[in-house]
Amino acid sequence: QVQLVESGGGLVQAGGSLRLSCAASGRTVSSYVMGWFRQAPGKEREFVGRITWTFGTTYYADSVKGRFTISRDTAKNTVYLQMNSLKPEDTAVYYCAAGAGRTTREGDFASWGQGTQVTVSS
Repeated sequence: QVQLVESGGGLVQAGGSLRLSCAASGRTVSSYVMGWFRQAPGKEREFVGRITWTFGTTYYADSVKGRFTISRDTAKNTVYLQMNSLKPEDTAVYYCAAGAGRTTREGDFASWGQGTQVTVSS
């Protein structure tokens, strides 16, 4: 089991930026794929992007491509989600998750953080 703790959420104006962090601990973290998901009020949780620990290969949902960037610091066992050009529709609780395989499906991620709120005002 991997333990995940997110931080960095908050309130930002449209067009602004935020960086979320996800600190991982527990089982061999490097064997996992780290994903970011979000859940807006009244909506289902949706995939945002993912990164592999080993090579740092990333993949993004179309809705955030070009605006969001996922990176990782292997020495700190931390994954980051840099969010630029934020829009009100990006408002959601953001979760990081650890899974196996290059997937976008929520069910394929076994470990989840507690989530952090991101609110983008217009």
